[in-house]
Amino acid sequence: MSEWIDIQKDERHVAREREKARALRKSVWWKQQLQKGVCHYCGRKVGEKALTLDHVVPVARGGTSTKGNVVPACKACNSAKKYLTPAERILAELEQSEPQGEETEQ
Repeated sequence: MSEWIDIQKDERHVAREREKARALRKSVWWKQQLQKGVCHYCGRKVGEKALTLDHVVPVARGGTSTKGNVVPACKACNSAKKYLTPAERILAELEQSEPQGEETEQ
């Protein structure tokens, strides 16, 4: 799937949003998200120390560091998601679950 994704990130945007993310991590709101200790993606309770801040729409893809675009994620889910958007992540999961050599009927 990654072979067709062309990422042309704006370095100024990335730097600006990373700075906003650092500030957001210090907010009461973010600390409350971490206290739940639950990964947004897999739903496992991993504890607040095992959670990372993930941008749902990645910063490199134009995402922002706002409450509506960041979620707590375990390291495994955050690493697996990488630079994918939510729709691309669903497509990647579907591709992995589809039996090899079989075409879906349309």
